[in-house]
Amino acid sequence: MEYHISIKKFFGHLHTVNVHRWKVFCLCCKVGIPLQGLMHDLSKYSPEEFWEGVKYYQGDYSPIRKCKQVNGYSRAWLHHKGRNKHHYEYWYDYAAPVITPMIPFKYYLEMVCDSLAAGMTYQGKEWNQHYQLTYWNRVKDTAVMDPKLFKLLEKTYKVLDKEGLKKVLNKKYLKSLYEEHTE
Repeated sequence: MEYHISIKKFFGHLHTVNVHRWKVFCLCCKVGIPLQGLMHDLSKYSPEEFWEGVKYYQGDYSPIRKCKQVNGYSRAWLHHKGRNKHHYEYWYDYAAPVITPMIPFKYYLEMVCDSLAAGMTYQGKEWNQHYQLTYWNRVKDTAVMDPKLFKLLEKTYKVLDKEGLKKVLNKKYLKSLYEEHTE
C-alpha cells in the first residue's frame, strides 16, 4: 500500500489531534493541571510530527504506529518523545547512572490523562473503563521504564478497571498512589 498526503487525511489527522488534545485538557482539568492540559502535545502541530501523521493517517489508531510498521521507526515519534515529559520514553537515558528515573508527579498525572484520552479518541463510543487495562496488558512487556512507574501505572489501570473514572480522576487519590509507589 502506498502512503501519501491528501486533503482528506490532512483534515482527518488534524481533527484527531484536536479531539485528543481537547480530551486531555478536560481530563487534566479534573486532576487539577489545566495549564498542562492546555499545553499538552503542541509539538504534534510541528511540521516534523504533523506531516508524518497526515501521511500515515488511517483514523482508527496512531499514524506513528503505522509508520513504525512500514518503516521500522518514526521520525515523528523520535521528535515527539524528546519534547513531551509525560512520555516515559522522554526520561530514558542509557548513559545515565539511573537509566529510567521515576518521573515527577505532574507528568504522571498528564501521562494518565494522555493514555485515557488516546483510548477515548481512537475507541470512540466503544471505549469503557476496562479498555486501558486491556491495552496496558498488551503493551507493558515492551515498556522500558522505572519499575516503580511500571507498578504505579499497572495499579492505576487496575483501579480504573474495577472502580471507574470517577475514582481515578482525583488528584488526591492519584497523589496517594504515587506516594505509595515512590517511597
